[in-house]
Amino acid sequence: MPPRFVTHSLVHATGRIPGLRRVPLVTLLSIAELGIMARTHVQRLTPHQRRRLFVLIRSARGRRNNLTPAEREEFSDLVAQLEPRLLAAEAVQRLSPVPVPKRLVAGRRRRGRATR
Repeated sequence: MPPRFVTHSLVHATGRIPGLRRVPLVTLLSIAELGIMARTHVQRLTPHQRRRLFVLIRSARGRRNNLTPAEREEFSDLVAQLEPRLLAAEAVQRLSPVPVPKRLVAGRRRRGRATR
């Protein structure tokens, strides 16, 4: 059981954030778990690459067309290093009560590849 101080602090903090008491604990835990998973994917980039990615995101202001073609290419390369398909598959696998098909993680089988 957590110490009384921790419990009191949590109760006090939830009282100050509007609407937080109405959010079920399972939802909060799921969000925290997804945040941790996203953090591990972002840490795959070097600190310089992370800074550059956030600079590109800020300068794009939510629209890729605000970037130059070279910046768009750089942005695409950085996002590809984050492996968003794998992140989505891990998130679904972690939160879903049913098993996730392997093709979700690996993608469709490519044609022309020998399958023997």
